[in-house]
Amino acid sequence: MQCTTVNSNRIWEIDFIRGIAIILMILFHLIVDLKDFYAYNLDYLGGGWYLEGKFSAILFILICGVSSTLGRSSTLHGVKVFIWAMVLTAVTYIYNEGCYILFGILHFLGISLLSASFMRKLPIVWLLITSLGSIVVGLLFSDGFVTNPYLFPIGLMTSTFISLDYYPLFPWYGVFLFGITLGKILYCDKKRLGLSQVPYVEPKFPTSLLPVRFLRSIVCLGQHSLGIYLIHQPILLALLYILHLL
Repeated sequence: MQCTTVNSNRIWEIDFIRGIAIILMILFHLIVDLKDFYAYNLDYLGGGWYLEGKFSAILFILICGVSSTLGRSSTLHGVKVFIWAMVLTAVTYIYNEGCYILFGILHFLGISLLSASFMRKLPIVWLLITSLGSIVVGLLFSDGFVTNPYLFPIGLMTSTFISLDYYPLFPWYGVFLFGITLGKILYCDKKRLGLSQVPYVEPKFPTSLLPVRFLRSIVCLGQHSLGIYLIHQPILLALLYILHLL
């Protein structure tokens, strides 16, 4: 990954938070792999690890919403993300047709980004109302099952529905809309928070807290989040396989 030459219009704190989300996601998937492939006594369907995984997803979705307010390419980016989501669906189906990704976080983010150019035009009050409404609807959907097998993208599942990764539009679209709301409030001038005159290649990080090199490494992860998301699982599985052979 090359981060020495980057777009000076990037906002480092957004990439930093996205980088934190990447680290949390990799850690969560490490726990999943240890449990599913090597029978470690770990629980990722409840407790702390479950919350850690969901926190990572929430960070991703929020930052995606914020980022969609800063440029004009959200529609094109949404198409790109959704295409990769379908690639993951195909790959996981080939690996295990009984349990694969039907509507994971990339499917969700792709569709959400396609709507961003319209939704970001709404007043903040209406964005907040729609965000809250989406979350409430999603919580209501989770209380029961339906017989129609094609409503899973909006959160309505059959009793036999299985997806290796599942982030339906409701309630998660509410989180995405809240990200758009934050973007409209915090970045109304499309500039870095308090860093509008600082070149991206030399950001003045809070060096009293952590080394600059470490912070830049996290920012670098955030800049390449999609690529890392696509390749991290095969790398994790390969490393675990090698370690368990030793």
